[in-house]
Amino acid sequence: MIIALTGFMGCGKSSVGRKLRTLLSCDLTDLDSYIEDKTGRTIREIFKNDGEAVFRQIEQGCLKQFLDTPEEGEYTILSLGGGTLMTEDCRKMVREKARCVYLRATVDTLEHNLHFGVESRPLLAGGDLREKIMAMMEKRGPVYEETADIIVDTDGRSFDQVAREIAGALVR
Repeated sequence: MIIALTGFMGCGKSSVGRKLRTLLSCDLTDLDSYIEDKTGRTIREIFKNDGEAVFRQIEQGCLKQFLDTPEEGEYTILSLGGGTLMTEDCRKMVREKARCVYLRATVDTLEHNLHFGVESRPLLAGGDLREKIMAMMEKRGPVYEETADIIVDTDGRSFDQVAREIAGALVR
């Protein structure tokens, strides 16, 4: 079973994924890293040189390739990019081929977590961080919720606590 972790930038997908990988003794793949490996370019370079639309096409192709690859163990964790599910074809693939877990965080938590890493996130660069998060979450939040099989609130909780809740929900 592929477990797709989704949520806004800074919600803890990578950190929770690492904890969950240990709990479930399985592989973990970060979709952004997968894209970088396949293209030989960083996400930032793709955004800068080709724009978001081209990045989303590349992302969709890489997601399809990953989801079509036969799994080796009982579980495989895939940490999605924060915008992956904003593409209808990506949502459809995730719904059909994975169990989707939405790591939900408030704007306060996201702003705190993203405060020092804005320059490495092309969609957040320039302008007021909180306003950008709020505007993007207004669009993304409902999509995350609609696509998710499991929703886990992350505010005030450790990555280990969140990972344990997900592991418990998977075995039910």
